Amino acid sequence: MPSEATDASLLAKNFKKQKVAFVLGGALARGAEQRGGCAAAGRTSGSFGAGRNPGGCASRLGRVAFGACPEVTRRAHLGSLMLLLVLSLCCEACKKVVFHVPSELEADTLVGRVDLNECLQSAEFISSSDGNFKVLEDGSVYTTSALSLSAGKKTFTILLKDIQEQVQKKIHVSVVEEAKKTPKTRHARDTILKRTKRRWGPIPSVMIENSLGPFPLQIQQVQSDTAQNYTIYYSASGPGIDQDPKGLFYIERETGNIFATRAVDREQYPSFQIICFATTPDGYSPEVPLVHTIRIEDDNDNAPYFTQDLFEFCVPENSRPGVVVGKVIAEDRDEPYTLHTTLKYRIVSQTPPITPAFSLHGDTGVISVLLPQLDRELVPSYTLLVEVRDMAGQPFGLCTTGTVVIKIEDTNDNAPSFKQLQYETRVEENRVSVEILRVSVVDLDEPGSPGSGAVYEIIRGNDDQAFEITTDKNTNEGILCVVKGLDYEAAKQRILVIGVNNEAPYLLAPHSQQLSQSTCSVTVHVLDVDEGPVFKPCLLRLDVKECEDVGTAIGRFVAEDPETGNSEGIRYRIPPGQCNWINIDDKSGEVRTVRVLDRDIGEMRRGQCNVTVLAIDRNGKTGTGTIQVCIVPGNKNFPRIMQTDYIMCRDRKPICLTAEDSDEAPYSAPFVYRITDQRLASMWKLTPHDDNSWYLSPKSDIPYGIYEIPVSVTDNGGKIGENTVRVNLCDCVTPTECDGRTRQLSGGNVTLGLWAILAMILGSLLLLLILITICGCCGAGVMHRQVTDDCANHNLIISNTEAPGEEVMDHNIIPLQNTCGQGGYGVKTGEQQTFEMAKGRGHTLESVKGGGHQTLGSVKEGGGQPMMDTCRYSYSEWHNFTHPRLGEKVHLCRQDEEQKHSEDYLLSYNYEGKGSLAGSVGCCSDQHEEEALDFLDQLEPKFRTLAETCIKR
Repeated sequence: MPSEATDASLLAKNFKKQKVAFVLGGALARGAEQRGGCAAAGRTSGSFGAGRNPGGCASRLGRVAFGACPEVTRRAHLGSLMLLLVLSLCCEACKKVVFHVPSELEADTLVGRVDLNECLQSAEFISSSDGNFKVLEDGSVYTTSALSLSAGKKTFTILLKDIQEQVQKKIHVSVVEEAKKTPKTRHARDTILKRTKRRWGPIPSVMIENSLGPFPLQIQQVQSDTAQNYTIYYSASGPGIDQDPKGLFYIERETGNIFATRAVDREQYPSFQIICFATTPDGYSPEVPLVHTIRIEDDNDNAPYFTQDLFEFCVPENSRPGVVVGKVIAEDRDEPYTLHTTLKYRIVSQTPPITPAFSLHGDTGVISVLLPQLDRELVPSYTLLVEVRDMAGQPFGLCTTGTVVIKIEDTNDNAPSFKQLQYETRVEENRVSVEILRVSVVDLDEPGSPGSGAVYEIIRGNDDQAFEITTDKNTNEGILCVVKGLDYEAAKQRILVIGVNNEAPYLLAPHSQQLSQSTCSVTVHVLDVDEGPVFKPCLLRLDVKECEDVGTAIGRFVAEDPETGNSEGIRYRIPPGQCNWINIDDKSGEVRTVRVLDRDIGEMRRGQCNVTVLAIDRNGKTGTGTIQVCIVPGNKNFPRIMQTDYIMCRDRKPICLTAEDSDEAPYSAPFVYRITDQRLASMWKLTPHDDNSWYLSPKSDIPYGIYEIPVSVTDNGGKIGENTVRVNLCDCVTPTECDGRTRQLSGGNVTLGLWAILAMILGSLLLLLILITICGCCGAGVMHRQVTDDCANHNLIISNTEAPGEEVMDHNIIPLQNTCGQGGYGVKTGEQQTFEMAKGRGHTLESVKGGGHQTLGSVKEGGGQPMMDTCRYSYSEWHNFTHPRLGEKVHLCRQDEEQKHSEDYLLSYNYEGKGSLAGSVGCCSDQHEEEALDFLDQLEPKFRTLAETCIKR
């Protein structure tokens, strides 16, 4: 025995950091001492130690503790196995842990426990690398499914993580099949024992709250049926054992009895759930951990209490019985839904101690009206002492009292009444906004409430609204004031009737009677006072026409003495600092203007001015009156046409003339327009459009040009405004085409445009060419074809068939000025310049008729074959041919709205290149002898260029 004790002390010394090893070593020493024999298991423990960790804790323990023992009993063997397992866990923490288990394990079987805190105390994440095992927070390792150790060994890793500290550690675990054990020798009676009920799952335990003991007090026992085959040790953890409140319960290791060490307060800890374990000495758990509930049975140790120290409620007076006033609430900390928390309420006393006015429901705590007549004027409030008792109100129950104050709210059940029925007072005449009397009333309702607030009114005697009565909120009195001056001469005494009501409507209470409105009469004596002059009326409006002459009399403003009723001895004047539009005669009161009143000037724009006038009598008494001078708009402005410049195109769309007049109605619109020039009035006309506008349009087809038309506009007041409207009558499509391109036609003198001048020039040239041609033709008969040199020298040949030629720009060709918006070209020879008419669609003097060529001869004959008997044409024939075509060409000039050049218009004569191979077909040409044209070489210089175009090179 001393040797074994020494061995235990050596173990504790060698493993002083491993508390579990020390405890188990001591227990082993005590077991050996009790048996009186050797408790060593050197061979067995040594083999376990050598197998796990040669030279480690377990092996050293085997050599020290059990090396000298010759034999090993079963209990010592199991104890050594548990000791070795715990020592292995302690030493191999974070490195390696070995569990010895049977070869076959069922699901949810406890394999063993690992000391996680030894490895990582602040582990927040625990996981197993093998899905067949799960690890709980207390380090317990369970199988997740049925497991067979066919290979005799299984390893996995437990991963611990501290996420906040970012620390990670691993524990390597090996599950090894334990060695076969020698079957236990059974007695003969053991074979007939049969158990039909397991004792590992007892019903929840019950412990009385505030139990008096004796302590430790046994409250339950847990046992495992496997104790028949194994030595079972019991342990437990959870609240009350190793968690707060620690040490309240413990379990006996060998018997499984659960004991309480002290009394428990149910209100603090209503129940406990502890986890019980049943393990063999070597750490094997044949039972699943048992969750056992210990319920604390309630004791009536808490008295009920009210949720408020003072309950305050309000109820209107004269409320009917049964009206709910309020509810008192009490609570009890004992266990709910038991007699300990079944409460009853009652009223203990009432202040004042008169007839009970309220009732209290015993179960709900609701307070209701009991007395049918609650009169605030008699009892303004009640105080109730109420009691609440548990145990359903039984005498032995615990109780508490509380206070309830019920305030009676006022209602307007009392009408106000005057303290006096008649009042008298005095006031001087003409006094305004002066207090002359105060009246008071009596009201039994609560002061300051709408039920007692007085509202006064004048019922009779105030038809002229000279008096006004208001309420003083502080004193509830009525204040009678004069708001309009009284006239002693009109009435020496006024009698008023005043009534009073409350702000809130009157409610007829059961104990009150219907009352009429309380009234009183007030006699007001008016005192005579020497008054100043009085204007009648006190405000005089004078309308003055705009722009009236200075000094115009516009009215008369006089005052009279109230005492005498006349205006004798009264003088008038206007105090300074006012608008100086008028003055007043100091004796007669006549009002005259001192300025020309014009609404368009400065301060007169607003159109009126108020002038205060003083009237002063012989005694120096004054009176005031007001003259309101209003400027009436006059006809001072002439109407004028807003826009006077217009452009009228060839569509001759009427122009809308609009006039304006700065005067106001009725001196402005409607306007009347008239053309004052008789000659232009015969060419133009005006047509009404509306009150402000008239249309201007030409009467007939008048020439293009600029017309300055005098137009007079007469307003509604007869004032005439003279205007000149300038109209540019232009041959255009849009007005923008004719800006500045026409000549002025003023006073009947029409200004011709550029195209008109050009057309006249071209017409003259054409006539000249015709005369030259007629005079120069040499043959008189149709068959005469011989052209003499003399004829050739003085005549031009008409040629209406020309080759297109090439577009050659010769240096002699110069651009001409833009005519009607279209450019042209001319051939300049020396100082001369020639022109021609462009042929838009091939129309020449010998034009096409019916799809074939029509020459001037065909026009002469009116159709049929051309007449070639003469080279000469009469002037009328040429005029009939050229006049309509020339007019058409001039009319088509610049027809394009986009201001592009039209195809048909007058152009300068241009060079067209070489002549046509067909030659000339003029009337004087020799169609058989082309050389007959050589006479053109002797023409004068001004016809040389024209002749060159006719010679076939």
